[in-house]
Amino acid sequence: MTFSLGEQSALLTPVTVGGVELDNRIFMAPLTRSRADADGTPSSLAAEYYSQRAGAGLIISEATAVCEQANGAYLNTPGLYTDRQQDKWSEIASAVHRAGGKMFVQLWHVGRMAHPEISGFENVGPSPVAAEVQAHTPTGKKPLPVPRALTTGEIAEIVGQFRTAARRAVDAGMDGVEIHSANGYLLHEFLSDVVNQRTDGYGGSPRNRARLTAEVVEAVAAEIGPDRVGLRISPANQAGDMHEDDPVSTYEALLCRIDSLGIAYLHMVLDPSHPAFAPLRTQWQGSLVLNTRRPSGADFALLESLADWGVISAAAVGRAFLANPDLIERLKSGAALNEPDPTTFYAPGPVGYIDYPTLDELVTARSA
Repeated sequence: MTFSLGEQSALLTPVTVGGVELDNRIFMAPLTRSRADADGTPSSLAAEYYSQRAGAGLIISEATAVCEQANGAYLNTPGLYTDRQQDKWSEIASAVHRAGGKMFVQLWHVGRMAHPEISGFENVGPSPVAAEVQAHTPTGKKPLPVPRALTTGEIAEIVGQFRTAARRAVDAGMDGVEIHSANGYLLHEFLSDVVNQRTDGYGGSPRNRARLTAEVVEAVAAEIGPDRVGLRISPANQAGDMHEDDPVSTYEALLCRIDSLGIAYLHMVLDPSHPAFAPLRTQWQGSLVLNTRRPSGADFALLESLADWGVISAAAVGRAFLANPDLIERLKSGAALNEPDPTTFYAPGPVGYIDYPTLDELVTARSA
């Protein structure tokens, strides 16, 4: 596939989100790669992987657990709750900055998507409603069990864990954090009017269902400053067996509550043709990062037009960056893009991780 943005491309112009000045508006979306050590420490290859892609306007890291119990949806995913993990994230931040890039760490709690054979803990959620999906456990595919409903005391602890992980990220040298409230994981589960069946202050009305995500955003903003905080949401996204009868009202309540904080950006995973997009975009006055997650990959023509019209501030793309460390240079020149290899997305080791060739490497190889 080839696509040229051209010298006057809106996506290639600088942008400031919060307090971070960025060279372009093409962000690297968070991508689970399942290469962390067993204890949740990023692998020894992670610094090279991320720094190779420092041409992105902003790198958003793979989803990173805020505590040991927050992991468990997939094998070998990273965390940010121990000193060893923080030290490795510091190495990654330094490598990205040396290469001229900027980076946020995406923080998550997987909620009901955890499997006890992976996490070592029972899975939890807003209500005892299981996700009808199978997890890839060390002993094969297995269905997810019915989660235990969190107590209000445990909810408060989770808010604190997001806050502490955000502090660790900034202390490690990261430019900020993105709070993962999307794709069927814990914060998204609380937003859902189907999965969240609580009758206390965290369930029932749109305002109550939005409460946990809002409290996390508020706590993290108070800890590291709102200009270092992004928030990811995915209205109507059915990942993780997620369902929402009303994909607008709860998000309107959420955005209304956090609007005055002045966070760096809202990262929305939603096709702009979906009926929920227009009312939510109208309500949100801050910087908007869009990820369409189209099956055919990043539709750069659409994203360019949305940026040119001022509908979005930036675009987050995933697989194109996974396979093309020098994606920005390729888009500038109209060079062909490497095709990603799905068989190596979650495989251990360097293959399909740090060995995708740049244009310069291809030229050198051909002339050798």
